[in-house]
Amino acid sequence: MTDINHVQKFWDDRPCNIKHSNAPIGSKEYFDEVEKRKYFVEPHILGFAEFEKWKGKHVLEIGCGIGTDAVNFARAGAKYTGVELSKKSLDIAKDRFKVFNLEGTFYQGNAEELTKFLPVDRYDLIYSFGVLHHTPKPIKAIWEIEEYMGPETEFRLMLYAENSWKAMMIKEGLDQPEAQTGCPIADMYTKEQIDVLLADFNIISINQDHIFPYVVEKYKNYEYEIQPWFKMMPEKMFKALEKNLGWHTLIRCKLK
Repeated sequence: MTDINHVQKFWDDRPCNIKHSNAPIGSKEYFDEVEKRKYFVEPHILGFAEFEKWKGKHVLEIGCGIGTDAVNFARAGAKYTGVELSKKSLDIAKDRFKVFNLEGTFYQGNAEELTKFLPVDRYDLIYSFGVLHHTPKPIKAIWEIEEYMGPETEFRLMLYAENSWKAMMIKEGLDQPEAQTGCPIADMYTKEQIDVLLADFNIISINQDHIFPYVVEKYKNYEYEIQPWFKMMPEKMFKALEKNLGWHTLIRCKLK
């Protein structure tokens, strides 16, 4: 089994979304462009996170990365705490909060060992978007997360979907899980596997979304050309495809 140090090194070498802008890393221009591009390509995040809903609430994000969702929780008035395995990613997230004069608390560490470094407290929302499928023992992370939940705490997470367009392309050797090659762990989940992983939870909602429609090589150069087979589809048909074969499984749940 791949150990957590290997996972950390991978994300330290190239933090997620680090190349979403050509501006100097750490500048306001850089952060603005990263945010604009992320939500342009993944607009479903806005509806899933519901940043404004958490004004005045305590939010814990597991795997904050370079802080795109983090700054939006903080801007909306949440009392924000972020945890991140990658030190490089976390340093960028901290700088981002300074650039925008936002308040937040940050911890660097392994989600499978939260209670070793994160003071146990109750949060209104625990949020983890595209993170737990990258850790060696996700069930350990889930058990740790439960320590920070009360009866009204909502847990929102995204996991990669086994039954998806992208998974089919990966299996045929036509795609890979991440933009950069060599991701040590990128697990994909069926609905049945999610039920097992979240056995201690009542699932409020679960649905799939997100198919990346752009020509990858042009996208890397900030050109947004849609693949011809997707371009030919009516928008309604493409949305139906995302709903049934989207790469992102979006889950909202509470402890039983």
